[in-house]
Formats: sequence, C-alpha cells, structure tokens
Amino acid sequence: MAWVFLLIAGTGEMAAMFFLKLSEGFTNKRYTILAIVSMGASFYFLSVSLMQLPIGTAYGIWTGIGSAGTVLLGILFFKESVQLKRVLFILCIITGVVGLKLVS
Repeated sequence: MAWVFLLIAGTGEMAAMFFLKLSEGFTNKRYTILAIVSMGASFYFLSVSLMQLPIGTAYGIWTGIGSAGTVLLGILFFKESVQLKRVLFILCIITGVVGLKLVS
C-alpha cells in the first residue's frame, strides 16, 4: 500500500501545482483553496508512505511524479512549448523514478 499512497501523493502534488497556476497569485479563492487542499493531501499521503519506504526513495519518486506530471499538465492545459529538449529531460526524470522503484 505504501507505493499506492506514494502515487496518490505524487498526483496530489501535480494537482496542487495545477491549481496554484489557476489561482492567479492567490487571487482566485476557489483555486487557492483547491491548491492548499491538494498540497495537504499530498503531504499526508507522502507521510503515510514514509512509514514503510526509505525517505530518499519516496521523496525522489514524489518529486519526480510532481515535476514530470506538472510539465505534462503545462503542455496539455496551458499551451507550454513542446521542445525535444524538454521531452528528453522529462524522460530523464521518469527514468530516474523508475530506477528508484526498481532498486527499492
């Protein structure tokens, strides 16, 4: 279950960044609240996963999911550029996350 909680935490991190962007500098109250709730849920599920997983592995995977996922959300929803270099570096992050999972 720890890996499931970590996946939920990473997804919560992505959601928090997505809503943070939509909050427009905390001026949109609805998205501000969603950003805060998402971040709280993300931290909660990360902390639950840390009961069974090594901190370095869990944190690396959590930030990897959050980073790569947020870049993909930016491309899909905010029309951010899709450059070959960006895609290659996202793949590096994903490779690192998979590698951490494999050695744990």
